[in-house]
Amino acid sequence: MVLPKAANRVVGLFAGIGGVEVGLSRAGFATTFLCEIDAAARAVLAERLPGVPAHADIRDLRSVPSCEILAAGFPCQDLSQAGRTAGIDGARSGLVQHVFRLLDQADPTWLILENVPFMLSLDKGEAMRRLTSELASRGYSWAYRVVDSRAFGLPQRRQRVFLVASRTEAPWDVLLADDSGEPEPIDPAGRACGFYWTEGVRGLGWAVDAVPTLKGGSTIGIPSPPAIWMPDGRIVTPDIRDAERLQGFPADWTSAAAGAAPRGAAQRWKLIGNAVSTPAFEWIGRRLTSPGRYDSRRDAPISAGGSWPTAAWGHGADVRASDVSMWPSRVRRPRLRTFLEHPVRLLSERATAGFLSRTKRSSLRFVPGFLVAVEAHLEVVRARPAHAEVG
Repeated sequence: MVLPKAANRVVGLFAGIGGVEVGLSRAGFATTFLCEIDAAARAVLAERLPGVPAHADIRDLRSVPSCEILAAGFPCQDLSQAGRTAGIDGARSGLVQHVFRLLDQADPTWLILENVPFMLSLDKGEAMRRLTSELASRGYSWAYRVVDSRAFGLPQRRQRVFLVASRTEAPWDVLLADDSGEPEPIDPAGRACGFYWTEGVRGLGWAVDAVPTLKGGSTIGIPSPPAIWMPDGRIVTPDIRDAERLQGFPADWTSAAAGAAPRGAAQRWKLIGNAVSTPAFEWIGRRLTSPGRYDSRRDAPISAGGSWPTAAWGHGADVRASDVSMWPSRVRRPRLRTFLEHPVRLLSERATAGFLSRTKRSSLRFVPGFLVAVEAHLEVVRARPAHAEVG
Protein backbone atom coordinates (compact mmCIF):
# COMPACT_ATOMS: atom_id res chain seq x y z
CA MET A 1 0.00 0.00 0.00
CA VAL A 2 1.34 3.43 -0.91
CA LEU A 3 1.82 6.11 1.73
CA PRO A 4 -1.56 7.91 2.02
CA LYS A 5 -1.87 11.64 1.53
CA ALA A 6 -2.76 13.59 4.66
CA ALA A 7 -3.05 10.27 6.48
CA ASN A 8 -6.30 9.60 8.35
CA ARG A 9 -7.85 12.94 7.35
CA VAL A 10 -11.42 13.06 6.06
CA VAL A 11 -13.20 15.79 4.10
CA GLY A 12 -16.98 15.36 4.19
CA LEU A 13 -19.16 16.84 1.43
CA PHE A 14 -22.96 16.92 1.80
CA ALA A 15 -22.14 16.04 5.38
CA GLY A 16 -25.67 16.17 6.80
CA ILE A 17 -25.46 15.48 10.53
CA GLY A 18 -22.08 13.76 10.28
CA GLY A 19 -22.96 10.08 9.96
CA VAL A 20 -20.10 9.33 7.56
CA GLU A 21 -17.63 11.24 9.69
CA VAL A 22 -18.78 9.69 12.98
CA GLY A 23 -18.50 6.19 11.54
CA LEU A 24 -15.03 6.82 10.11
CA SER A 25 -13.89 8.42 13.38
CA ARG A 26 -14.69 5.16 15.17
CA ALA A 27 -12.24 3.50 12.77
CA GLY A 28 -9.48 6.00 13.58
CA PHE A 29 -10.01 8.75 11.00
CA ALA A 30 -10.27 12.47 11.76
CA THR A 31 -12.55 14.91 9.96
CA THR A 32 -10.80 18.16 9.05
CA PHE A 33 -13.35 19.90 6.79
CA LEU A 34 -17.09 19.75 6.14
CA CYS A 35 -19.53 21.11 3.59
CA GLU A 36 -23.28 21.20 4.26
CA ILE A 37 -25.91 23.69 3.10
CA ASP A 38 -28.76 22.93 5.54
CA ALA A 39 -28.66 25.35 8.48
CA ALA A 40 -30.17 22.89 10.96
CA ALA A 41 -27.65 20.21 9.96
CA ARG A 42 -24.81 22.71 10.33
CA ALA A 43 -26.05 23.48 13.85
CA VAL A 44 -25.74 19.79 14.67
CA LEU A 45 -22.26 19.59 13.12
CA ALA A 46 -21.11 22.64 15.08
CA GLU A 47 -22.22 21.06 18.35
CA ARG A 48 -21.13 17.48 17.68
CA LEU A 49 -17.97 18.08 15.64
CA PRO A 50 -16.76 21.33 17.25
CA GLY A 51 -13.82 23.12 15.72
CA VAL A 52 -14.11 21.47 12.29
CA PRO A 53 -14.33 24.18 9.58
CA ALA A 54 -17.60 24.01 7.64
CA HIS A 55 -18.59 25.56 4.31
CA ALA A 56 -22.23 25.97 3.31
CA ASP A 57 -22.60 25.71 -0.47
CA ILE A 58 -20.56 23.24 -2.52
CA ARG A 59 -21.26 25.26 -5.65
CA ASP A 60 -18.95 28.06 -4.57
CA LEU A 61 -16.43 25.90 -2.73
CA ARG A 62 -13.15 26.40 -4.59
CA SER A 63 -10.98 23.81 -2.88
CA VAL A 64 -10.75 21.46 0.09
CA PRO A 65 -7.81 20.59 2.32
CA SER A 66 -5.52 17.69 1.50
CA CYS A 67 -7.03 14.46 2.78
CA GLU A 68 -6.84 10.69 2.62
CA ILE A 69 -10.62 10.29 2.20
CA LEU A 70 -13.05 12.50 0.29
CA ALA A 71 -16.56 11.37 1.25
CA ALA A 72 -19.91 12.49 -0.15
CA GLY A 73 -23.43 11.29 0.56
CA PHE A 74 -24.67 13.40 -2.34
CA PRO A 75 -28.40 14.30 -2.54
CA CYS A 76 -30.72 11.41 -3.38
CA GLN A 77 -33.96 13.28 -4.08
CA ASP A 78 -33.65 12.93 -7.86
CA LEU A 79 -32.59 9.27 -7.61
CA SER A 80 -35.02 8.01 -4.98
CA GLN A 81 -38.14 5.99 -5.73
CA ALA A 82 -39.91 8.18 -3.17
CA GLY A 83 -38.51 11.39 -4.68
CA ARG A 84 -38.69 13.17 -7.99
CA THR A 85 -36.80 10.49 -10.02
CA ALA A 86 -35.37 13.22 -12.25
CA GLY A 87 -32.13 11.25 -12.49
CA ILE A 88 -28.47 12.09 -12.11
CA ASP A 89 -28.93 15.41 -13.94
CA GLY A 90 -31.66 16.60 -11.56
CA ALA A 91 -31.23 19.88 -9.71
CA ARG A 92 -30.22 18.16 -6.45
CA SER A 93 -28.48 14.92 -7.41
CA GLY A 94 -26.73 16.73 -10.26
CA LEU A 95 -24.64 18.48 -7.60
CA VAL A 96 -22.41 15.39 -7.66
CA GLN A 97 -20.55 17.10 -10.52
CA HIS A 98 -18.97 19.34 -7.88
CA VAL A 99 -17.66 16.25 -6.08
CA PHE A 100 -15.65 15.37 -9.19
CA ARG A 101 -14.45 18.96 -9.53
CA LEU A 102 -13.14 18.89 -5.95
CA LEU A 103 -11.83 15.34 -6.38
CA ASP A 104 -9.56 16.56 -9.18
CA GLN A 105 -8.27 19.34 -6.95
CA ALA A 106 -7.79 17.30 -3.76
CA ASP A 107 -6.47 14.05 -5.27
CA PRO A 108 -7.21 11.92 -2.16
CA THR A 109 -6.26 8.28 -1.77
CA TRP A 110 -9.93 7.28 -1.45
CA LEU A 111 -13.29 8.55 -2.64
CA ILE A 112 -16.42 7.26 -0.90
CA LEU A 113 -19.93 7.92 -2.24
CA GLU A 114 -23.30 6.91 -0.76
CA ASN A 115 -26.79 6.95 -2.26
CA VAL A 116 -30.04 5.00 -2.72
CA PRO A 117 -30.29 1.60 -4.51
CA PHE A 118 -32.97 2.91 -6.91
CA MET A 119 -30.16 4.68 -8.75
CA LEU A 120 -29.07 1.27 -10.06
CA SER A 121 -32.25 0.86 -12.11
CA LEU A 122 -33.54 4.42 -12.69
CA ASP A 123 -33.14 5.37 -16.37
CA LYS A 124 -31.65 1.90 -16.99
CA GLY A 125 -28.85 2.58 -14.53
CA GLU A 126 -27.73 5.86 -16.09
CA ALA A 127 -26.69 7.36 -12.72
CA MET A 128 -24.23 4.59 -11.89
CA ARG A 129 -23.04 4.51 -15.48
CA ARG A 130 -22.27 8.22 -15.28
CA LEU A 131 -20.46 7.90 -11.95
CA THR A 132 -18.29 4.97 -13.00
CA SER A 133 -17.48 6.59 -16.35
CA GLU A 134 -16.34 9.75 -14.58
CA LEU A 135 -14.14 7.66 -12.31
CA ALA A 136 -12.67 5.54 -15.10
CA SER A 137 -11.82 8.63 -17.14
CA ARG A 138 -9.73 9.85 -14.19
CA GLY A 139 -7.90 6.54 -13.77
CA TYR A 140 -9.83 5.37 -10.70
CA SER A 141 -10.65 1.76 -9.93
CA TRP A 142 -13.95 1.39 -8.10
CA ALA A 143 -16.29 -1.01 -6.35
CA TYR A 144 -19.82 -0.56 -5.06
CA ARG A 145 -22.21 -2.63 -3.01
CA VAL A 146 -25.74 -2.36 -1.67
CA VAL A 147 -25.53 -2.93 2.09
CA ASP A 148 -28.34 -3.47 4.62
CA SER A 149 -27.94 -1.66 7.96
CA ARG A 150 -29.34 -4.69 9.78
CA ALA A 151 -26.00 -6.39 9.05
CA PHE A 152 -24.44 -4.19 11.75
CA GLY A 153 -26.95 -4.91 14.51
CA LEU A 154 -29.39 -2.03 13.88
CA PRO A 155 -33.11 -2.94 13.78
CA GLN A 156 -33.67 -0.79 10.68
CA ARG A 157 -34.02 -2.30 7.22
CA ARG A 158 -32.01 0.34 5.39
CA GLN A 159 -30.36 -0.56 2.09
CA ARG A 160 -27.88 1.90 0.61
CA VAL A 161 -25.27 1.90 -2.17
CA PHE A 162 -21.71 2.47 -1.01
CA LEU A 163 -19.07 3.17 -3.66
CA VAL A 164 -15.34 3.27 -2.93
CA ALA A 165 -12.78 4.37 -5.52
CA SER A 166 -9.01 4.84 -5.67
CA ARG A 167 -6.25 5.36 -8.22
CA THR A 168 -3.67 3.44 -6.21
CA GLU A 169 -5.56 0.86 -4.11
CA ALA A 170 -8.00 -2.02 -4.65
CA PRO A 171 -11.55 -0.92 -3.67
CA TRP A 172 -12.97 -4.45 -4.06
CA ASP A 173 -10.78 -5.60 -1.15
CA VAL A 174 -12.52 -2.95 0.98
CA LEU A 175 -16.16 -3.40 0.01
CA LEU A 176 -16.49 -6.95 -1.31
CA ALA A 177 -14.18 -9.13 0.79
CA ASP A 178 -16.67 -9.62 3.65
CA ASP A 179 -19.85 -11.62 3.06
CA SER A 180 -21.94 -13.34 5.72
CA GLY A 181 -24.86 -14.12 3.40
CA GLU A 182 -28.48 -13.07 3.81
CA PRO A 183 -30.12 -14.58 6.92
CA GLU A 184 -33.27 -16.66 6.88
CA PRO A 185 -36.58 -14.75 7.08
CA ILE A 186 -37.91 -14.10 10.58
CA ASP A 187 -41.33 -15.38 11.66
CA PRO A 188 -43.35 -12.25 12.55
CA ALA A 189 -45.28 -14.03 15.33
CA GLY A 190 -44.55 -12.31 18.63
CA ARG A 191 -42.30 -9.74 16.98
CA ALA A 192 -42.67 -5.99 16.56
CA CYS A 193 -43.17 -5.19 12.86
CA GLY A 194 -42.48 -1.82 11.27
CA PHE A 195 -44.34 -0.27 8.32
CA TYR A 196 -45.02 3.02 6.57
CA TRP A 197 -48.35 4.43 7.75
CA THR A 198 -48.05 7.04 4.97
CA GLU A 199 -48.44 4.26 2.37
CA GLY A 200 -50.83 1.32 2.01
CA VAL A 201 -51.88 1.33 -1.66
CA ARG A 202 -48.84 0.08 -3.61
CA GLY A 203 -46.44 -0.66 -0.81
CA LEU A 204 -46.05 -1.02 2.93
CA GLY A 205 -42.34 -1.06 3.72
CA TRP A 206 -42.97 -4.08 5.93
CA ALA A 207 -40.09 -5.06 8.23
CA VAL A 208 -40.11 -7.87 10.80
CA ASP A 209 -38.40 -7.00 14.10
CA ALA A 210 -37.17 -3.79 12.48
CA VAL A 211 -38.44 -0.51 11.16
CA PRO A 212 -38.40 0.19 7.44
CA THR A 213 -35.97 2.75 6.08
CA LEU A 214 -36.15 5.99 8.02
CA LYS A 215 -36.95 8.66 5.42
CA GLY A 216 -36.46 12.39 5.14
CA GLY A 217 -40.14 12.71 4.24
CA SER A 218 -43.18 10.83 3.00
CA THR A 219 -44.40 10.76 -0.59
CA ILE A 220 -46.27 13.99 0.22
CA GLY A 221 -43.19 15.63 1.67
CA ILE A 222 -43.99 15.34 5.37
CA PRO A 223 -41.11 14.14 7.58
CA SER A 224 -42.64 11.35 9.61
CA PRO A 225 -41.61 8.37 11.72
CA PRO A 226 -42.58 4.85 10.69
CA ALA A 227 -45.29 2.95 12.54
CA ILE A 228 -44.70 -0.18 14.58
CA TRP A 229 -47.19 -2.98 15.24
CA MET A 230 -46.20 -4.09 18.71
CA PRO A 231 -46.65 -7.69 19.94
CA ASP A 232 -49.36 -6.50 22.37
CA GLY A 233 -51.43 -5.13 19.46
CA ARG A 234 -50.63 -1.42 19.80
CA ILE A 235 -49.72 0.64 16.74
CA VAL A 236 -47.10 3.16 17.81
CA THR A 237 -44.43 5.51 16.46
CA PRO A 238 -40.92 5.73 17.93
CA ASP A 239 -39.40 8.71 19.67
CA ILE A 240 -36.90 10.84 17.72
CA ARG A 241 -34.17 9.78 20.16
CA ASP A 242 -34.68 6.15 19.24
CA ALA A 243 -34.69 7.12 15.57
CA GLU A 244 -31.23 8.63 16.12
CA ARG A 245 -30.13 5.38 17.75
CA LEU A 246 -31.58 3.40 14.81
CA GLN A 247 -28.99 5.21 12.66
CA GLY A 248 -26.20 4.45 15.12
CA PHE A 249 -26.05 7.91 16.74
CA PRO A 250 -26.37 8.57 20.48
CA ALA A 251 -29.81 9.75 21.61
CA ASP A 252 -30.36 13.49 21.23
CA TRP A 253 -27.64 13.80 18.57
CA THR A 254 -29.81 16.27 16.60
CA SER A 255 -31.08 18.31 19.55
CA ALA A 256 -29.26 21.41 18.29
CA ALA A 257 -31.47 21.40 15.18
CA ALA A 258 -34.61 22.10 17.21
CA GLY A 259 -33.69 25.74 17.69
CA ALA A 260 -31.99 26.25 14.34
CA ALA A 261 -35.00 25.96 12.02
CA PRO A 262 -38.77 26.45 12.01
CA ARG A 263 -40.72 23.32 12.95
CA GLY A 264 -37.65 22.00 14.74
CA ALA A 265 -39.13 18.59 15.61
CA ALA A 266 -40.07 17.87 12.00
CA GLN A 267 -36.65 19.09 10.89
CA ARG A 268 -34.96 16.60 13.19
CA TRP A 269 -36.91 13.75 11.58
CA LYS A 270 -35.85 15.00 8.16
CA LEU A 271 -32.20 15.13 9.20
CA ILE A 272 -32.30 11.62 10.62
CA GLY A 273 -34.07 10.26 7.55
CA ASN A 274 -31.43 11.78 5.27
CA ALA A 275 -28.53 10.56 7.41
CA VAL A 276 -26.36 7.50 6.95
CA SER A 277 -26.02 4.57 9.35
CA THR A 278 -22.80 5.17 11.24
CA PRO A 279 -21.80 1.48 11.72
CA ALA A 280 -21.63 1.01 7.94
CA PHE A 281 -18.93 3.65 7.72
CA GLU A 282 -17.10 2.28 10.72
CA TRP A 283 -16.91 -1.03 8.83
CA ILE A 284 -15.69 0.70 5.66
CA GLY A 285 -13.13 2.67 7.65
CA ARG A 286 -11.72 -0.45 9.27
CA ARG A 287 -11.43 -2.15 5.89
CA LEU A 288 -9.67 0.91 4.45
CA THR A 289 -6.91 0.51 7.04
CA SER A 290 -6.93 -3.29 6.88
CA PRO A 291 -8.31 -4.53 3.53
CA GLY A 292 -9.48 -8.09 3.02
CA ARG A 293 -8.77 -10.22 -0.03
CA TYR A 294 -11.61 -10.47 -2.51
CA ASP A 295 -11.72 -13.44 -4.89
CA SER A 296 -13.13 -12.14 -8.19
CA ARG A 297 -12.41 -15.18 -10.37
CA ARG A 298 -16.10 -16.10 -10.76
CA ASP A 299 -17.31 -12.55 -11.47
CA ALA A 300 -18.86 -12.09 -14.91
CA PRO A 301 -18.64 -8.99 -17.14
CA ILE A 302 -21.60 -6.61 -17.01
CA SER A 303 -23.57 -6.05 -20.20
CA ALA A 304 -23.91 -2.41 -21.20
CA GLY A 305 -27.22 -0.59 -21.33
CA GLY A 306 -29.25 -2.13 -18.49
CA SER A 307 -29.82 -1.96 -14.76
CA TRP A 308 -26.85 -2.60 -12.53
CA PRO A 309 -26.45 -5.53 -10.09
CA THR A 310 -26.41 -5.00 -6.35
CA ALA A 311 -22.61 -5.19 -6.30
CA ALA A 312 -19.92 -4.66 -8.92
CA TRP A 313 -16.38 -3.44 -9.49
CA GLY A 314 -14.39 -1.89 -12.28
CA HIS A 315 -10.75 -1.44 -13.28
CA GLY A 316 -10.20 0.37 -16.55
CA ALA A 317 -12.45 -1.20 -19.19
CA ASP A 318 -13.00 -4.34 -17.09
CA VAL A 319 -16.40 -4.01 -15.34
CA ARG A 320 -17.81 -7.04 -13.52
CA ALA A 321 -20.76 -8.02 -11.33
CA SER A 322 -20.23 -9.50 -7.90
CA ASP A 323 -22.62 -11.96 -6.24
CA VAL A 324 -21.89 -10.87 -2.65
CA SER A 325 -24.96 -10.32 -0.47
CA MET A 326 -26.10 -7.12 1.23
CA TRP A 327 -24.79 -8.55 4.50
CA PRO A 328 -21.02 -8.12 4.96
CA SER A 329 -21.52 -9.20 8.56
CA ARG A 330 -24.29 -10.46 10.80
CA VAL A 331 -23.97 -8.62 14.09
CA ARG A 332 -26.63 -9.88 16.46
CA ARG A 333 -29.26 -7.20 16.85
CA PRO A 334 -31.71 -6.67 19.70
CA ARG A 335 -35.42 -7.19 19.22
CA LEU A 336 -37.07 -3.99 18.11
CA ARG A 337 -39.43 -3.83 21.10
CA THR A 338 -36.49 -4.00 23.53
CA PHE A 339 -34.34 -1.65 21.48
CA LEU A 340 -36.80 1.22 21.97
CA GLU A 341 -35.68 3.03 25.12
CA HIS A 342 -37.90 6.13 24.98
CA PRO A 343 -41.67 6.57 25.24
CA VAL A 344 -43.55 5.67 22.08
CA ARG A 345 -46.71 7.41 20.87
CA LEU A 346 -49.91 5.85 19.67
CA LEU A 347 -50.43 6.38 15.95
CA SER A 348 -53.04 9.13 15.71
CA GLU A 349 -56.66 8.63 14.73
CA ARG A 350 -56.20 10.61 11.52
CA ALA A 351 -53.08 8.70 10.47
CA THR A 352 -54.65 5.34 11.30
CA ALA A 353 -57.89 6.08 9.46
CA GLY A 354 -56.01 7.31 6.40
CA PHE A 355 -53.84 4.21 6.33
CA LEU A 356 -56.84 1.89 6.63
CA SER A 357 -58.63 3.74 3.85
CA ARG A 358 -55.68 3.23 1.53
CA THR A 359 -55.37 -0.46 2.35
CA LYS A 360 -59.00 -1.02 1.37
CA ARG A 361 -58.27 0.40 -2.09
CA SER A 362 -55.17 -1.72 -2.54
CA SER A 363 -54.53 -5.26 -3.70
CA LEU A 364 -51.72 -5.81 -1.18
CA ARG A 365 -51.55 -8.96 0.92
CA PHE A 366 -51.15 -8.43 4.65
CA VAL A 367 -49.92 -10.62 7.48
CA PRO A 368 -52.88 -12.39 9.12
CA GLY A 369 -54.28 -10.33 11.97
CA PHE A 370 -52.54 -7.11 10.98
CA LEU A 371 -55.52 -5.18 9.60
CA VAL A 372 -57.69 -6.42 12.46
CA ALA A 373 -55.12 -4.97 14.87
CA VAL A 374 -55.09 -1.65 12.98
CA GLU A 375 -58.90 -1.45 13.12
CA ALA A 376 -58.86 -2.19 16.84
CA HIS A 377 -56.20 0.46 17.32
CA LEU A 378 -58.40 2.99 15.53
CA GLU A 379 -61.15 2.41 18.05
CA VAL A 380 -58.69 2.89 20.91
CA VAL A 381 -57.26 6.20 19.67
CA ARG A 382 -60.74 7.58 18.98
CA ALA A 383 -61.23 7.46 22.72
CA ARG A 384 -57.79 8.85 23.65
CA PRO A 385 -55.79 12.04 22.99
CA ALA A 386 -53.95 12.04 19.68
CA HIS A 387 -50.25 11.06 19.80
CA ALA A 388 -50.53 9.96 23.42
CA GLU A 389 -47.30 8.75 24.98
CA VAL A 390 -47.80 5.19 26.12
CA GLY A 391 -44.28 4.14 27.14
